[in-house]
Amino acid sequence: MADRKCGILLHISSLPSPYGIGDLGPEAYRFADFLAHTKQSLWQILPINETMCGGNNSPYHSISAFAGNPLLISPDKLVEEGLISKKDLQPVPDFTIEKVDYSLVASYKERILNLAYERFKKTDEFEGFCQENEDWLEDFTLFKSLKSRFSGKAWSEWPSQIRDRDENALKALREELSPEMQKEKFLQFIFYRQWFSFKEYCHQKGIRIFGDMAIYMEHDSVDVWKNPHLFKLDKNRNPAFVSGVPPDYFSKTGQLWGHPVYNWQAVKKNQFAWWIKRVEQNLRLYDLVRIDHFRGLVAYWQVRAEEPTAIKGKWIKAVPVDFLNTLKKRFPKLPIIAEDLGIITPDVTEVMNRFGIPGMRVLLFAFGEDNPNHPYLPENFVPNCIVYTGTHDTNTARGWFEKETSEEDKQRLFKYLGKNLSAEEVSWELITLAMNSVAQMAIIPMQDILGLGEEARMNKPAGSEGNWLWRLRPGQIGDLVTEKMLNMTRSFERG
Repeated sequence: MADRKCGILLHISSLPSPYGIGDLGPEAYRFADFLAHTKQSLWQILPINETMCGGNNSPYHSISAFAGNPLLISPDKLVEEGLISKKDLQPVPDFTIEKVDYSLVASYKERILNLAYERFKKTDEFEGFCQENEDWLEDFTLFKSLKSRFSGKAWSEWPSQIRDRDENALKALREELSPEMQKEKFLQFIFYRQWFSFKEYCHQKGIRIFGDMAIYMEHDSVDVWKNPHLFKLDKNRNPAFVSGVPPDYFSKTGQLWGHPVYNWQAVKKNQFAWWIKRVEQNLRLYDLVRIDHFRGLVAYWQVRAEEPTAIKGKWIKAVPVDFLNTLKKRFPKLPIIAEDLGIITPDVTEVMNRFGIPGMRVLLFAFGEDNPNHPYLPENFVPNCIVYTGTHDTNTARGWFEKETSEEDKQRLFKYLGKNLSAEEVSWELITLAMNSVAQMAIIPMQDILGLGEEARMNKPAGSEGNWLWRLRPGQIGDLVTEKMLNMTRSFERG
């Protein structure tokens, strides 16, 4: 972070595409061209792991810490690769262009990917991919095949021999389910081939990929099934304690995320092996990695699994210094960013300072109280931080101004800026504050660059409906916005 950088936050699923969801096809490359033209050096995205329909397709609810999301595979690229024809793409369902319909997308892409697999001939490249990724790929593809075999039941409800991973039982199943596993390996092969081709293009354009890693794993995931000793589970392999956060800005009852929490003593005893592999995978995928809910690596909010809300939890200490020392030995130039929003105690700040890990500053949070020392006001920034107007978990800047600010909030904002604003003006005023600040990175959500309102919000953390759906419309980024962003980047000497 030696130079002043700037970039844009836009998840892959939010790109335009004729196929119902943004993907790794032509529009991803066009967006990289837009970033390059406007002198952006960072493209921040959300996790690209395979999502769960039952988890509302949240990028933070995945069945694997290592497997990519086949929904992001580009049908157009499959045509280019000769695995399907343009005719095979038809009929395309009547997708809406502004929202993702995950169930419709999943059924359409399943048909397309089945056709591609039928025509696929094993290659040395495919065999090499399977060997290189064997450590996670074998168990992941077996897990996916077993999920299908047991009608989607959670792994803790499978027959005990399989639930508890009896080696003889698993060996027999691998032979029996080999055809299904081969198809899943193909999907991962195609996903990663498309991903690394896209990443290489971004690098050629001078753009680094800024990825995101969820701190917790879904209980019904291959990682928990394979490593139950690393998590606090009961005798039936169900969570004994689950994750969340206490009451905060987003929810009066806190947020009950429901992931099993880590048994950090067991993780440490295992020399952090699973975590090291996970970080290594993320550093292959991305150039920088934001660790979501970083404070959970220092101390985490633990709630008994039977509790209906996150109110009755307690903070439990983790082993951050041992963990981060181990990571630094393995990855000397550890390019991680801490998501340090919410209740941040001195012990978290101490760990971040000790390891030089930059945190986040969010301008939408800076004007909710009359506090000249508020850490999110630009004059209180330290250079080693990343400033955002808002994040994927907040409203858009315009939506915040129109729907969430009190009259007092607005007056504080107007006083700070020295002028009154309309709803149409607020996002670019905040973008200017971010770009002009001392923060070494400024990341702007695409919705704020376009001045969009609450209808373009990506996620409402306390809500379970309507999240992760928003998409750019084709052609929505016009010449005026492009030139405005370019001039802004030049004016504040970022890039």
